[in-house]
Amino acid sequence: MSQIADDDDVDVIGTWVTADGYIRQELLPDGRYDEARGERRSAYTGRYTVIGSHLDYVDDTGFTATGDIRDGVLYHEHLVLYREERPS
Repeated sequence: MSQIADDDDVDVIGTWVTADGYIRQELLPDGRYDEARGERRSAYTGRYTVIGSHLDYVDDTGFTATGDIRDGVLYHEHLVLYREERPS
């Protein structure tokens, strides 16, 4: 489950995308994520936890990864993702 209740944890919920829009990672409120790659929906799914501005990912296949948010940008392994603007 996402550890977002701690006041020191960054709000990560929402959709994060690469500058070219090819990779879209949706971080859900229940601690799950769903990542699309190009036209391939749900290319990767799994769970994540947040501690401060650090994210730990565990893919449903068991693969693990990490990410960090710095200055509103999500650095996820070799990817750089930006928060997608939420509709008003």
